[in-house]
Amino acid sequence: MKTIIPNYNEEYLNDAVSTFTSARAVAALTGAGISVGSGIPDFRSPGGLWTKFSPEEYATIDVFEQNPEKAWGLYRELGKGLIDKQPNKAHHALAGLEELGYLKGIVTQNIDNLHQSAGNRFVFEIHGDHQHLQCIHCGFVEPVEDKHYYMDTIPTCDGCNQPLKPNIVLFGEEVRRLEEINIFLQHCDLLMVIGTSAKVYPAAGLPGLVKANGGTIFEFNMDPTLPAGMSDYFFEGDLSVTLPSFGNAVQILK
Repeated sequence: MKTIIPNYNEEYLNDAVSTFTSARAVAALTGAGISVGSGIPDFRSPGGLWTKFSPEEYATIDVFEQNPEKAWGLYRELGKGLIDKQPNKAHHALAGLEELGYLKGIVTQNIDNLHQSAGNRFVFEIHGDHQHLQCIHCGFVEPVEDKHYYMDTIPTCDGCNQPLKPNIVLFGEEVRRLEEINIFLQHCDLLMVIGTSAKVYPAAGLPGLVKANGGTIFEFNMDPTLPAGMSDYFFEGDLSVTLPSFGNAVQILK
């Protein structure tokens, strides 16, 4: 594995850019780390959502079905934390790589819509999105509004009057679009793993899928998190620095 530190080992960076620009199709897998620079804490970090709300107690589909009022305590806290959040430099760097024609799509574990806000058009939201409310009984979907996080009651479906929940995947539910994602990654020969520990399945299996097909893995994190031998290039440091730095190098050497 070649470790790349901004403004330090330019020969490794040039090698990575050459590998990247020679790839047939590039994909990205993103996690909570890319949105930290936008003011959204990682759920599992100190002060994150899971330190306030136990996922087993609040974030399962069973809890929502049995006690939606309790579950909405978590949803309100999560939703308020997303209000007015904007893409950061790392998001914009990925949008730039798509605009250049290299990045073919993003698989994100995030629910904040910041990739789309930055300009990326091909985004697989494996855990759903927090921009809509859904009815699990009749399939009704409506855009979420800030008022939903401040109501004394929980929002209900216009069609069947059942409680609505954010259009996100809870523990106990199937992730979204996994079959499409697997097909997409079968055609990619380079995967950027960004801001995720890649330890929660099924997302954790995606780097191995690309690697098993002979693909190259670029990891962007503060510290290496993928299994030994998985990453070919490791970009160490703050994503709002390493991703724009890499994007600029790609543009210059294109």
